[in-house]
Amino acid sequence: MATLKILIFPDPKLRTVAEPVKEVNDSIIKLTEDMLETMYEGEGIGLAATQVDVHKRIIVIDISNEKNDPIVLINPKINKIINEEIKSYSEGCLSVPGIFEELERPSAVEIIALGIDGKEFTLVAEDILSVVIQHEMDHLEGKMMVDFLSNLKREMIRKKMVKLRASK
Repeated sequence: MATLKILIFPDPKLRTVAEPVKEVNDSIIKLTEDMLETMYEGEGIGLAATQVDVHKRIIVIDISNEKNDPIVLINPKINKIINEEIKSYSEGCLSVPGIFEELERPSAVEIIALGIDGKEFTLVAEDILSVVIQHEMDHLEGKMMVDFLSNLKREMIRKKMVKLRASK
């Protein structure tokens, strides 16, 4: 496995809309393994392929405390919103390090995706898992958490991230 480079906002590549995966093969499996390693090393709980400059519809997630319960979603789609109740969550992002913002999202969704075995499955996600899936699916559409903030706040974060990149 290998650690991949995470793109940092405002990198324009983060705005690329991801393409569907045509076939779950060895290279896709290797990519998901590398994405999981990258997510764990970055101390994140979710990562979209777009964030590592691979524009395929792939998400990896692990919300377990032990970091031993990974979920791989290939070509995920929200099938339906299970609970219309909107909840506010503090969201962070590996592409916007050190920034956490309160965002509102539906508290439960049903997802249809392919697993690492290439087989379609359905997943009902609630609370934090629902939030993480929706956050990562936004990345696949070229959207980021900063898009849900005011222009002033987004610009402040952009300047902070540009300064952070320059200092590395």
